Amino acid sequence: MTISTTMVVGAGQMGGGIAQVCAAAGRKVYLNDVTMDILNKRLAFIESLLTKDVAKERITEEQKAATMANLIPVTDLDAGAECDLVVEAIVENMDAKASTFTRLDRICPESAILASNTSSLPITEIAAFTSRPEQVIGMHFMNPVPVMKLVEMIRGLATSEQTTEIIRQEAIDLGKTPVLVRDVPGFVSNRVLQMLINEAIFCVSEGVASIEDIDTVMTLGMNHPMGPLRLADFIGLDTELSILEVMFEGYGDPKYRPCPLLRQYVKAGWLGKKSGRGFYTYN
Repeated sequence: MTISTTMVVGAGQMGGGIAQVCAAAGRKVYLNDVTMDILNKRLAFIESLLTKDVAKERITEEQKAATMANLIPVTDLDAGAECDLVVEAIVENMDAKASTFTRLDRICPESAILASNTSSLPITEIAAFTSRPEQVIGMHFMNPVPVMKLVEMIRGLATSEQTTEIIRQEAIDLGKTPVLVRDVPGFVSNRVLQMLINEAIFCVSEGVASIEDIDTVMTLGMNHPMGPLRLADFIGLDTELSILEVMFEGYGDPKYRPCPLLRQYVKAGWLGKKSGRGFYTYN
């Protein structure tokens, strides 16, 4: 199976990045969200990133134009009827994903693969909302998608070898490095990362050190490119809380318990960079 047409559902930071990478690889890409205003803002942002790449001579003006031409904004899912692959990148909520996959299953061709960019929710459960569980797979990109090379491929209980191989090759064609991961809460990336971030938040809560000093320990002492608290702000503290709650429920192990300070920040609306305030303040 050759993938030539893709739909990305959700034009947020992750969905926009996935759409950009697919379009740059020559795929016709339908980018879906609820309003044209959201879509136009995301397309303008993608164009601004490509303009910077042209200025830095990473791509040519022709490559930028070709990528933008491949991006088609749509506000409904009907475009899925002509897609080989759909990548869902909406809110990290099972009810929302269940509704989306149920609709996609009705709309998309029988041969189409349905993938989820979920960072923690079980692929097996998502697949159960479709009539094609063997063609449902996790395709977890890293943020920022155009820069980060990794894609976690999460295989549900029913995901077929054929689907897995097609998505493995597609990830490679998009310039990514795929790794195969079992369908467990948090997979590998978040099972390890969220423990680090959550423990850093406990250090803040307990007054072990300042926010800046905790991040400095990890950047200068452990050679991490970004401290865990600033990284949490970039990911979104509401997303962090959702992932930890999925892991806490999925494993039933108190080591995954979200720090109460994280819950407090989310309730206060301090969601990180996207809200202007998290552990740091942003303009």
